[in-house]
Amino acid sequence: MDKIAVVILNWNGVKLLEQFLPSVIQFSEGAAIYVADNDSTDNSVEFVTKNFPSVKIVKNTGNHGFAKGYNDALQHIDAEIFALVNSDIEVTENWLKPIIETFDNQQQTAIIQPKILDFKNKEYFEYAGAAGGFIDKYGFPFCRGRIFETVEKDNGQYDDECELFWASGACFFIRKKVYHQLGGFDESFFAHQEEIDLCWRAANEGHIIKYNPASKVYHVGGATLQQGNPKKTYLNFRNSLLMLVKNLPKKGLFFVIFFRMVLDGIAGIRFLTQGKFGHTFAILKAHFSFYYLSLKYLKKRKNFQIQQYYTVKSIVFLYYIKKITLFKDIFNSIQNIKN
Repeated sequence: MDKIAVVILNWNGVKLLEQFLPSVIQFSEGAAIYVADNDSTDNSVEFVTKNFPSVKIVKNTGNHGFAKGYNDALQHIDAEIFALVNSDIEVTENWLKPIIETFDNQQQTAIIQPKILDFKNKEYFEYAGAAGGFIDKYGFPFCRGRIFETVEKDNGQYDDECELFWASGACFFIRKKVYHQLGGFDESFFAHQEEIDLCWRAANEGHIIKYNPASKVYHVGGATLQQGNPKKTYLNFRNSLLMLVKNLPKKGLFFVIFFRMVLDGIAGIRFLTQGKFGHTFAILKAHFSFYYLSLKYLKKRKNFQIQQYYTVKSIVFLYYIKKITLFKDIFNSIQNIKN
């Protein structure tokens, strides 16, 4: 069994593999490197086989998205640690060493995220993860270094190792035994929010999620599905509601979901006033899909959920009403971040 396997999920991403795979190979000494291909119709597999013969290929039977794509591929990979890395990630020298050291020295730590910076503007954090993820009472995710549309410049303000609520799927390290113990990603999600759901389930089982700033990567972001795509809006809104049904404490479950759906409705009206009709329709579609799936997801609930899962009651209120746009400005009010 390998110590660590770097697994890059790919679908028709030959140009991304050509650009970013060399850095992974160069700086991942001692790791097994895999491309998990979601039945690409371009020449991705042929390109990797010809140009990077040291990289192993796992072929999936279809384009099953992020969740099932990884679940299928990881059945065929044997390593103590899985490093799940987007195909649009540029890694840096020694990016694996601090992650492995943390896993070796902290047995309760099950999931780790590195510092994720913007490939296109390398002095800034990147939207999908930044310096680690948290969640508010109503299921809205935010990050150290990124709250909604505000992304911070990296001035070393988040160079401390700390516990997180969720780690970004863009670059996601997890112990193999924990991944399989939790049943992997929820395949119904297809893509978006599945890493938050997995982290929440891990936390419910007593595992620890951490941010390690000594490991640094650069992420393009939106290379597969652009931020402004209504399909992305649909998946984010639907999956967030499904995740709440699965993982919220029983007390207040229905109130939180009802209030969250009211906030979703306000977001839909806001999109409407901006002329973004596709996004308003995506939210409506997400809610109808949620109604259809909610009973199924109620059955997925476990007997125990952590009670204090959130760091702030409403990041929406703090950001849009109180105009608090930087994580450091709410840092002192967050009690469950442990250095």
